[in-house]
Amino acid sequence: MTWETRVTQIFNIEYPIVQGGLAHLAYSDLASAVSEAGGLGQITAMSLESPEALRKEIKQVRQLTDKPFGINFAIGQHKQNYEEMVQVAIDEKVSAVSITGGNPEPIIQKVKPHGIKILVLVAARRQAEKAEELGADAVMVVGQEGGGHIGRNDTGTFVLTPQIVEHVSIPVLASGGIVDGKGLMAGLALGAEGIEMGTRFIATKECVHAHENYKKQILASDENSTVVIKRSLGAPARALNNRWTEEILSIEEKNGTYESLKDYISGVANKRYIHEGNFEEGFGWAGQSAARIHEIPSVQDLFTSIIDEAESIRKKWSL
Repeated sequence: MTWETRVTQIFNIEYPIVQGGLAHLAYSDLASAVSEAGGLGQITAMSLESPEALRKEIKQVRQLTDKPFGINFAIGQHKQNYEEMVQVAIDEKVSAVSITGGNPEPIIQKVKPHGIKILVLVAARRQAEKAEELGADAVMVVGQEGGGHIGRNDTGTFVLTPQIVEHVSIPVLASGGIVDGKGLMAGLALGAEGIEMGTRFIATKECVHAHENYKKQILASDENSTVVIKRSLGAPARALNNRWTEEILSIEEKNGTYESLKDYISGVANKRYIHEGNFEEGFGWAGQSAARIHEIPSVQDLFTSIIDEAESIRKKWSL
């Protein structure tokens, strides 16, 4: 069966599946595996310490696959200057970039003349319309089920996706709560032309920077295992529930300031959990979809299972 959509055409990929940016996790190992399996893998640029480190990651991906991949710029949560990182993506002639958080306009203006395809993550209709107006080639729509930073409104993927599909002309990818072939087909049924997955790719063999304890916590999750933190800061984000996130929520309930929260929500605390496996002294992002993840396959096996399940559904629907 063919899985051609405008997403596969624009990004020159076999399947309309994009790997999320995954701060501190999405490097050459994972990105190359996703691209080699037929999706669009991504490197998380703003988790790297320098433009030279990004250039090295790009070269490593190209040693592992000759297929297209992207660079994710999570500009909203990173205060450091990202212009030099963007210049590396241009110099290395990467095929795509994605932009999450913050105003995407400066990056779009910088990369668009070079023919680099542009994805923008959005959590509201107006954001999607603005991304299209600025020149994005596609938008990824994250519902409140998603892991990491989500929209300020508690709008789910099933409502948000078709709403945005009806208000933009560029392709839409559904994100939030999607881990398998059922999710792929659901996204397509809602009018999306592809999907983005984050949490599902953490629990894979090639996500080597994720500690085994982190992966085990994802596998042990049920539908009540995640919580939304940082609402009081206007930047809600979904993480696995543990003692650390309970303390964050307790501080927030007392009208805690950024100063009182900063050590709890820092990248250092995040990495203690996801890199060191210390799940009592840090936090790990995950979406509600963790409840539907029960194994840690290779990326190739994951793609095979997703497509096999989706093709079985298509046959039932006689499509």
